[in-house]
Amino acid sequence: MQIREIDAGSEAEIDLVAQRMRDTLIEVEGPETGVALYTMDWLRDRVRWHLDPGKALAKVLLAVDAAGQIVGHTIVRRESTEAGVPFGLVSTTYVVPASRRFGIAQQLLTAGEAWMHQHALPVSATWTSSTNTPLIRLYARNGYAQVEQHTHAVTGTLMVKLEKRFDADTQPVLPTAGG
Repeated sequence: MQIREIDAGSEAEIDLVAQRMRDTLIEVEGPETGVALYTMDWLRDRVRWHLDPGKALAKVLLAVDAAGQIVGHTIVRRESTEAGVPFGLVSTTYVVPASRRFGIAQQLLTAGEAWMHQHALPVSATWTSSTNTPLIRLYARNGYAQVEQHTHAVTGTLMVKLEKRFDADTQPVLPTAGG
């Protein structure tokens, strides 16, 4: 498995990540709500927003299998609290169903955390539905704890914020190309 950056010039890769962002919403919210939340144009623009250094300090990472197929992605970016304290946000992670349970989400999380460390972000966080048990378990295994929750204003879904603070002993390391 190789973890690499998205090709910012590839409309096919941008379209694929946008479609899989929608697939995530469908899995978590159901087909009707998952499709209705955002248009495909909005999702494509959101991927592009993460690729524009003038708009965000962010990275879109892809998991590519031995056959060259993109089987997953994650998007990480720098955010700040209301008090101006920086932190890393994992805004989305997706692995195609046929490639799940092979450690790909773990590799994407490790690579995202390594990017956060490279940018001196002391905390990593993500928001997800309280029903997204596989993601919550993955993050718990990696030292994340639930620190906040709220009900999504549009969908009514109970959302949870998972957070991990980095210190000298928890500095993430990028996975090698072969593992």
